[in-house]
Amino acid sequence: MNSYKPVSRRQFLTTVASSTAAGVLARPALSFPSGSPLHSAGAFEVEAAGGTILAWQDQGVINTANSPYAKLHSVPVRAVTIEEGFWSKRRKTNIERSIPTMREELEEHGRMDNFRRLVGKSSEPQKGPYFSDSDIYKWIDAVGWALQSDSLPELRRKTDAMIREVIAIQEPSGYLNSYYQNDRVSLRMSQHDQEVGHEMYCLGHMLQGAIAYYRATGDTTLMDAGARMVDNFVIPNYGTGPNQKPIISGHPEIEMALVELYRTTGKRQYVDLAGYVLHGDDRWNIEPERVVYMYCGVPFTSRTKLEGHAVRAMYACCGAADDYLETGNEDYWKTLNTLWDDLTRRQMYITGGVGARSQGESFGAAYELPNQQAYGESCAAIGNMMWNWRMLAASGEAKFTDVIERALYNGINSGMSLDGTTYCYRNPLAFDPAAFDGFRGSPNIRNPWYDVTCCPPNIERTFASLPGYFYSTSKDGLYVHLYDNSILDWHLEDGTGIKVQQKTNYPWDGAVQLTLTPAQPTEFTFHVRVPGWATNAAVAVNGKAEPGVKAGEYLALGRNWKPGDRVTLTLPMQTVSVAANPRVAEDHGKVAVRRGPVIYCMEELDQEHGVALADLSVALGQRSGKEFQNEYKADLLDGVVILRHRGSAYEVSSATEALYSPANAASNKTRPVDLTFIPYYVWANRQPSAMQVWVPYMTASANSSLCPMGR
Repeated sequence: MNSYKPVSRRQFLTTVASSTAAGVLARPALSFPSGSPLHSAGAFEVEAAGGTILAWQDQGVINTANSPYAKLHSVPVRAVTIEEGFWSKRRKTNIERSIPTMREELEEHGRMDNFRRLVGKSSEPQKGPYFSDSDIYKWIDAVGWALQSDSLPELRRKTDAMIREVIAIQEPSGYLNSYYQNDRVSLRMSQHDQEVGHEMYCLGHMLQGAIAYYRATGDTTLMDAGARMVDNFVIPNYGTGPNQKPIISGHPEIEMALVELYRTTGKRQYVDLAGYVLHGDDRWNIEPERVVYMYCGVPFTSRTKLEGHAVRAMYACCGAADDYLETGNEDYWKTLNTLWDDLTRRQMYITGGVGARSQGESFGAAYELPNQQAYGESCAAIGNMMWNWRMLAASGEAKFTDVIERALYNGINSGMSLDGTTYCYRNPLAFDPAAFDGFRGSPNIRNPWYDVTCCPPNIERTFASLPGYFYSTSKDGLYVHLYDNSILDWHLEDGTGIKVQQKTNYPWDGAVQLTLTPAQPTEFTFHVRVPGWATNAAVAVNGKAEPGVKAGEYLALGRNWKPGDRVTLTLPMQTVSVAANPRVAEDHGKVAVRRGPVIYCMEELDQEHGVALADLSVALGQRSGKEFQNEYKADLLDGVVILRHRGSAYEVSSATEALYSPANAASNKTRPVDLTFIPYYVWANRQPSAMQVWVPYMTASANSSLCPMGR
């Protein structure tokens, strides 16, 4: 593997000059008058250094088809149809409610007027924070993936019009950012602004949104504008040359966007630029606390732990993983695995959320995972999923898919209300409405809009792109990662057509049936994921049990597959009480409840009237694995499996007790009470109510025993 070396100006100029040999833009970067119609590319293929770039409609969420260090290659969103089941409801709501209402919110809060004011079409002042452009680009990103799954002509028309208004402000230099044009040119790309001003961050989201839209429609208008800014403004003026200024991304995002632009166009200069940004530039002296908070500005390989702003750290890891997939930089891969171990051993919530502190939206110290004060920003959970998707592409290891599933079903899914119109910015693991200081005084943890509204369109683009996470191809066959009613219609890497139909009631039931239909009998390996939580899972092919099934691994089923062959998975959906590492101080004497991939919580409104959550505990070990009974409730919270448990409540309410009392006080006695648990992702979808994931427990020795957390 290659060792990374800082990219010199000469190397930048060489790659620019040789871009024709390395690959070219699918369509030339052209200037368009403000009112011109958008152009749409047809299917094309470009010969690039790494091989043939797939036609626009055949590129996955990240296009690893030619990535030399990728073991797995993405399939496009359009290749997977999610049928009626768990995720179809979520995605239908996303397309019909979330994306349209978010467009209305963006208009109402002046995000598009920020562009119009620069061309004399609005007299409104600039509104929102300096990174407001990124809200528009993430929304376009969501639309792009939605258009791969559905024909939405009215949404396409509105998005085309929005893109016209965006590119109308682009300067001849290629620069495009509504905050730093006209009246703020003097602030542009200064060291201070690069550290905190999000210019490169906004460009990164423009590129990602443009690429998603291109992969759905073939339209390169916005992508051309983004490439012009990189080619004409960034590369000539910023880099290691004597007349160039350094780049500090400030908020990592541009790194992975540049690599994806390379994958889309074949221009190697974009990977070189991403590598330079990831390595940092020591010509500027950056304050140490900024280096921690920004998670950039020094060589990525110098990082030994996750710290600082959680979203920044996740996006930096995404960028480094993307760079590794193209360059094979072994130092990056080593660092990424060190950071992943830190994530999963010391920093990740049981929901897949990350980021413990509201101050700085940041990671805490090792094992610092508070519950009520947890930040757990929705964007950070999404970043966690994105990073693990790239690690999976590089390795083919199921441990990364386990994290993807954990975050997706819990820490991400909790971020959007069931009706698709309100969102959680934070995702705490305990909540008390009486103690909650909400957005602009709102008593609700979910709101339709935030002044910093990064999370809502981020969730929307994640749900819109979800089909692209179900499968990957490899040199030897096909991998299946996620389970839901769906149909894959794609091909193996040798060109053989393949269809796979899934039938399941996952995640409520662990029975999954996959019917394979290759275009003709074909020898290949079908890699079937067995989730890490699925102890005692079983896999059968055409009714015959397969050996070697292990939780947390892909089972490789190599054979001559024929149309109609069936693979059945039996994944025991046991309800499990989970304990945290003893070093997680807030979870001493408590357990969380998990069933399959779904984490559960208690909301006070589901419990016995008048009993506070703080006075409840679970009773473990009484019925040898039968402590919880599950029941599907079709009429509750869009249809969920709830869990019932015979637990305990203090006989005397804690609200009437002294702050401190003897451990053997009579007030610590308990009585039996029925408890109800709901999936964590559906909490806060009814009236405001106290909630908690981690619940005190008692052992079976005596119901009057003190809870380990006693009072």
